[in-house]
This record gives sequence, C-alpha cells and structure tokens, in this order.
Amino acid sequence: MQDLTHFPDPETWLRRHRPDAPVMFFSPATLRATAARFQQGFPGLVTYAVKANPRTEVLENLCAAGISAFDVASPQEMAAVRAVCPDAVLHYNNPVRSRAEVAAARACGVASYSVDSFDELDKLAGCGDVEIAVRLALPVPGAAYDFGEKFGASPDLAQALLARVAAMGARPAMTFHPGTQCAEADAWARYIAACAEIAEQAGVRLQRLNVGGGFAAHRAGAAPDLEGIFTRIARETARSFGAQAPALVCEPGRAMVAEAYSLATAVKARRGPGQVVLTDGIYGALAEWRDIAPGDRVRIVTPDGCPRRGTPSPHIVYGPTCDSIDRLPEPLQLPADLAEGDMLLFDGMGAYSLALATRFNGYGPSQVVTVG
Repeated sequence: MQDLTHFPDPETWLRRHRPDAPVMFFSPATLRATAARFQQGFPGLVTYAVKANPRTEVLENLCAAGISAFDVASPQEMAAVRAVCPDAVLHYNNPVRSRAEVAAARACGVASYSVDSFDELDKLAGCGDVEIAVRLALPVPGAAYDFGEKFGASPDLAQALLARVAAMGARPAMTFHPGTQCAEADAWARYIAACAEIAEQAGVRLQRLNVGGGFAAHRAGAAPDLEGIFTRIARETARSFGAQAPALVCEPGRAMVAEAYSLATAVKARRGPGQVVLTDGIYGALAEWRDIAPGDRVRIVTPDGCPRRGTPSPHIVYGPTCDSIDRLPEPLQLPADLAEGDMLLFDGMGAYSLALATRFNGYGPSQVVTVG
C-alpha cells in the first residue's frame, strides 16, 4: 500500500502515526535529482535497471525525469515498464533466457539483448535488426560481490561470440558488470580496455558499449564519487578505442534508487544488555544486509519524533520472525538509552529492499509513504 498524502519528512509522519509495522518513505524529488545527476554526468545513454526496485512510483518518476530506456530481466519487468511508459526502449540484459522468454521479448519489442554463450546466442536467431551485446567477465576486484561468477564470457569466448554476432547481421555491442556496490573507477577502466582489445581481435567495430551497473550507493562513510567514475569511463573509452569509440550506455539500479527511500522500523523489545528486536529484519527490507557490508546510516528517534542522543554501543539486532537466523550479521552502534517503541530510520534503502522483502510470519514493510 502507498500512502499518497505528502509529509515533509519521515519524523513528522512517525510522530503522528506511531506504526507497529515497518514503513518505507519515498522521496520523489530525491529520485529525480539522482536521475538528473546521471544524465548530466554520464557520457552516454542512461537506463534504469528495473530489478533494483520495480515499483510503479519509481518507474513513473524516472519517466517524468527523462529516463526513456530500461534494463529489464524478465517479461514481468517488461510489462511493468510498458504499463507506465509504453514507448520506453527495453534492454534485456539477463543473458540466460528460455525460448518462451525470448518470444515474449520479441513481442514486447526489445531493442537490445546480451549473451555470454553460443547456446544463448542461437536462441536470438531471427530476432531481426536488434543490438546483441556480448557480456564479458574478468577477475576485477572492487565490488561487494562478483557478478562474473554466474554471468559473462572469457575474453577468448567473447571474441568468438562477437564475430558470430556480426556475421548474423545484428548490431554488435559489448557489455560487462563490474560487480555490485563498486566504487573503484579502475574496475571500469580495465573492462573498457579489454573490450577494445577483444573487438579489435574479432575485427568488429562496436556500435555500443554498455558499461553496466554496479555504481555504488551511499551505505556507509563518505558518499561514492560517481562523477569521478563517469570521467574515468569517458577518458578510458577515448584512450582505448580512439576514433572507433562506440556510443556508451549504463544501467544503474542501486545507485539510481537507493537514496530515494528510507526504512523506519520500531524497537519491538529489548533482550538484555546489548540485544534488541526490531519490527523488520533479514526476511524483510533488510534482506541485503546478509550479503554485503552493513551500512551505518541509521538515525534513532523516540515515539514523539525526537532524536536519541545516548552514548552509542554495539547491539545485536534481531528481526521479528520466529526464525533464529533473522539477525543482522554485524552489531549496530545504537544509543545506550534506546527504548521499546523507538524508531530506527535507515537511510539509502531504496535498492532491493522492497524487491527482496518477504511476508514470512506475516511481517515486512506494510506501506510506502511519500515525503518531501
């Protein structure tokens, strides 16, 4: 459920409603500002990776902000985009598809596909004048976890695939993904140089290079330097390809939508010194905290909306379900005077939180409230 009544900030809403279930707060202005940041800074086409957050309010606001192309991973995501933006350009960059999914993509008018094997390339035979991007995988560090373990071709295989794409008459392209939550510009630079070398060895001029997603969101410490990465991408593309430089495209998901949402979850109970149970956990909007380093952007407010200012100390944090693994992997620094009924506000929670949340035991985020 989405509450369309506008409130200036989460604290105002929490003070009025004092919810007993976790609530997500959505800031359309923040999402549109992030879209503008990518469009102004990235030297090419900016698409949105729908998997990060496929909610209608996200797609509507990105369309209004001028995002007209979307990275989709399934027919369901295609339908979600088409329902909001019928003329959107669809890039189907999940490189493994059933034949039924390929047929659905053709019916939806998908303009670009990625592949990392000959079997998957063969499924695209007869798709017509479309872009086919060969997905490369390299052992490049810098991300929270490596997408190359599941997807992507080796350089030798990528070269053979690219030659076959050109022979098929499709528009040849390449793509890669540096890994999730990547803040290292060197990762993009190494991939771009490798793509240029592979294209040259294959004797194929790339029409486009998709530099993937992976752009880091602000989870802890200083915010990532996105503009520095954009500049490095442009510089490395010019250096590696020269006069043959392809058009660029990126597909941010996490970095596009994370900052637009905050999660509010209440202290359900204290469980002795340094232990606390919340109304949300790893089966809900905090699911990703199992897999990547925890964030530190947490604010604590009392039921009447005032900040808690007690001396921070490490707390083991449990979720509300009856499963014993419903526990954050690392302790949180929380005020010593934390009390039952206090609210924890986690900022930067728009990516994957709602997409991954379950309703196990009947718990999970109950509504989305618009703020700002």
